Amino acid sequence: MVPLDNLLAFTLAALVLILIPGPAVLFSVGRTLALGRTGGLLSVAGVSLALIPIVALVAVGVGGVVAQSVVLFTVLKIAGSLYLVYLGIQAIRHRKDAASAPDPTRLPTGHGRQLWQGFVVGITNPKTIAFFVAVLPQFVDLHAGSVPLQLMELGVVFAVLALVSDSIWVLAAAAARAWFARSPKRIERLTATGGGLMIGLGGILLVTGPKH
Repeated sequence: MVPLDNLLAFTLAALVLILIPGPAVLFSVGRTLALGRTGGLLSVAGVSLALIPIVALVAVGVGGVVAQSVVLFTVLKIAGSLYLVYLGIQAIRHRKDAASAPDPTRLPTGHGRQLWQGFVVGITNPKTIAFFVAVLPQFVDLHAGSVPLQLMELGVVFAVLALVSDSIWVLAAAAARAWFARSPKRIERLTATGGGLMIGLGGILLVTGPKH
């Protein structure tokens, strides 16, 4: 178990990081505008679930290899960025379906698929791996038991905090979307806007951040 002092310090640090709007918030809002509240929440859940295997990789040492490897880091970065662009293009292509559907708060995409798409976006973000490799070990006490288990504990705390924070952003975006949903034309434009946000985010992540 992580000592209480370390756990509280990590929780505070994680909250500061999570509450500052970043790529995760842009992705969540973009998905909500394109898919509606349910799609947004499922996307957030998928991204949060992806943090668990990432932390597990960090705990067993694989994460360090990925974070230090130019090739692996670049491949994951490009794959994740291109997948975001793909999701954005799909949202724009199907904007008329969203506007004409009986329930205009989501595209005709299965809930399982929406969850999976969020998971893929989360698992292909090498910056998350690099962050965990750099930050999590600082809050581990070598005399407090198994280091991998402590790393997993910290990772779960981060995932829960991220899930709650990003869900709040989704609910706020969904509330605004409800007004647009009164008009098929407005919901069509809003869905396209959500797709544009995802495409833009994919492009930004591709050309910014650590090059390794």
